[in-house]
Amino acid sequence: MNSPSKSPTVDEAPILHVDLDAFFASVEVLDNPALQGKPVAVGGAGERGVIASASYEARRYGVRSAMPSVVAKRACPSLIILPGRFDRYEVYSRQFHDVVRDLTPDYEPLGLDEVFADLRSLRRLDVRPLEAAATLRRRINDELGLLCGVGLGRNKLFAKLASKESKPRVVDRGLVEGSGVFWVNPEQEAEWLDVLPVRALWGVGPATAAKLAQLGLTWVRDLARVDEATLAQHVGPAMAAALAAYAKGDDYREVVVDRALKSLGHDQTFARSLSGVDEVREALRVHAGVVARALREKDRVARTVSVIVRFDDLSSVSRSQTLSFGIDDEVAIEAIGEALLQSVDLSRSVRLLGLHASGFLERSENQMQLSFGIETASRDAKAGAIALSRGRQVGNEALRDAIDEVRRRFGRTSLGTASELREDGVAVATQRGRHAFGPEIDGDEGDVTREP
Repeated sequence: MNSPSKSPTVDEAPILHVDLDAFFASVEVLDNPALQGKPVAVGGAGERGVIASASYEARRYGVRSAMPSVVAKRACPSLIILPGRFDRYEVYSRQFHDVVRDLTPDYEPLGLDEVFADLRSLRRLDVRPLEAAATLRRRINDELGLLCGVGLGRNKLFAKLASKESKPRVVDRGLVEGSGVFWVNPEQEAEWLDVLPVRALWGVGPATAAKLAQLGLTWVRDLARVDEATLAQHVGPAMAAALAAYAKGDDYREVVVDRALKSLGHDQTFARSLSGVDEVREALRVHAGVVARALREKDRVARTVSVIVRFDDLSSVSRSQTLSFGIDDEVAIEAIGEALLQSVDLSRSVRLLGLHASGFLERSENQMQLSFGIETASRDAKAGAIALSRGRQVGNEALRDAIDEVRRRFGRTSLGTASELREDGVAVATQRGRHAFGPEIDGDEGDVTREP
């Protein structure tokens, strides 16, 4: 913990940011203690794989997230790359959120391993932010076995920067321990605004940083000398407004409690590119099963289905269909996906396939009935798919619920449909969504839970 001249009040440090250290890799080590002390990464181990998370032992060799796996292996030949188990990470994430909730209900999750919290509702309890942050960090370590960095600041910008400052860092292949908890006081704010690169700012990725570099804007202090209108011509009005505020240390984003789920999906980069319509359809079937199960686990149905196809030349196309009713049935989702694919030229090899659902309704809100009319007789592929989706959604509800209940009670692979049966047992692909970091090995089916 950094040692300021005085402990800040809630008004001086109202925003807290928690970031779990090397989350995916840390969970793998917790579940398999034999990995302790070894360079471990989670990601795709194939030629197209990407590192999603790396332990500090791996980081000593320069391994980092978003690095191609072949580069990571070159840097650290002893690197152990494990496929992601997102159902397991979600268990830890829920426990992490429970601990944060014990401090305050006013928190905003970002992905599985980050949380912003607003401490202002705790004023009446005379909560001291530094002490509360230290207690929170200690509980996460004691109860979950995970390390984290906790940052405190007057807004999201500084709280996020503070949590990064609080974490360990690798220097000359040695690990320098962080403070664990860090508060950005006013003097520190001014210092950071003078020395921070623009790349450190929230939302500034490589593309935006390159545009700013073309304007000679490399450091945050450079932004203060450019008017917002000029910035807007290059990065758009919204980003320009944010950058102008950041240059002064301002950040007007609030902590958004109970952020609504907007979409969910499954993306997979294949070790061997798919060739031909039949291979793409087979992959789509697996994707549909993953998305359908994820919807039902969240007690949602989706009105919009989207398909994303990326080819070997890295060009991409996407197609979407919005329905007048919601679906969470595998065959229903697959039918819509197949209809969308009919408008995509699949003569080229497919490197990545994604299937996403959005436009959610609560299952209880999805009032629909089976319709019999010209729609079911239509020769139009999309209309036929919609009719099939409606029929499957209504007709298979009891079966879906029964299968889900058996799997909840006895495990994901306790019961399989015919399409999930393999020679070595039941294979159930699990969700990757935005963590599509590439295939584990040639022939990888995605994140698959197997049981003989």
